[in-house]
Amino acid sequence: MKAIVYEKYGSPDVLHLQEIERPVPGENQVLVSVQAASVNAADWRMMRADPFLVRLQAGLFKPKKDSILGADIAGRVEAVGSNVSQFRPGDEVFGDVFASGFGGFAEYKCANENELVLKPSNISFEEAAAVPMAGLAALHAVRDVGRVQAGQQVLINGASGGVGTYAVQLAKHFGAEVTAVCSTQKLDQARALGADHVVDYTQQDFTRSGHLYDVILGLNGFRSIFDYRRTLRPQGRYVMTGGKSSQLFQALLLGPLISMAGGRKVVVVSSTPKQQDLQFLKALLETGKLKPIIDRRYPLREVPEAIRYVENGHASGKVVIVVGS
Repeated sequence: MKAIVYEKYGSPDVLHLQEIERPVPGENQVLVSVQAASVNAADWRMMRADPFLVRLQAGLFKPKKDSILGADIAGRVEAVGSNVSQFRPGDEVFGDVFASGFGGFAEYKCANENELVLKPSNISFEEAAAVPMAGLAALHAVRDVGRVQAGQQVLINGASGGVGTYAVQLAKHFGAEVTAVCSTQKLDQARALGADHVVDYTQQDFTRSGHLYDVILGLNGFRSIFDYRRTLRPQGRYVMTGGKSSQLFQALLLGPLISMAGGRKVVVVSSTPKQQDLQFLKALLETGKLKPIIDRRYPLREVPEAIRYVENGHASGKVVIVVGS
């Protein structure tokens, strides 16, 4: 089968298309004929070993043999292991395969049974592949960590990115009044997704507006944790997921101190994909309450270009890799 592999850490130039052996599913695994995948920040972080702790999982000095990026997949079940009960050959599925070692940028992927759910019939493989990792990150940030409730004021910084487009829709689903922060050319998209208010960060500093929020989601772009604290209501919560390494380390180091000093809370999202959460997103997709936003599509051979585009930080929504015909 064809796959995009890498044998050393570095820029997208280390990725190359190669013929490798097709995997065989274990007794609890499903072999998926991948029709589409999508790019996440996790891909380029693994590729570059950034942060350095990535090496503890992927390989200390170089990636493990036949390392293949790609955590999001959508496709058809080709074969199932002897203990698999949820799926059968021919089923259309999608899921986040991070736990089984990535591997989505290939024609076939062996996934654990509990990493997948049936694909909604009303969306394409490409749309389905755009959902899992970003959609689950947004769900955990909005529902589980942010604890967003009806009537709350929620600000989403980075509302036009992969996670942000889902966060806007989910915050609205839970009844919040949403303010989306993004660049000038992406304001209309935020409004179309349901944002009640939009802030063009090139023209306005939301941390200086005097408006206070119950929940702030920091998804992209670096802002000082103290800027966010100033913009929170006394019992507000700042939820950080994604963004630059400097933003992550600041939240991890200073967040607990700020949280102990008063009612405001600073929380970093760290979540494990769960099948039941993917089922929750599936239900919203089936009813049209959640819509994947696809910025660009690339064929499998152009994964390096796709990752380079996402790493530059200007994608609106998701970047999808078209694998099947």
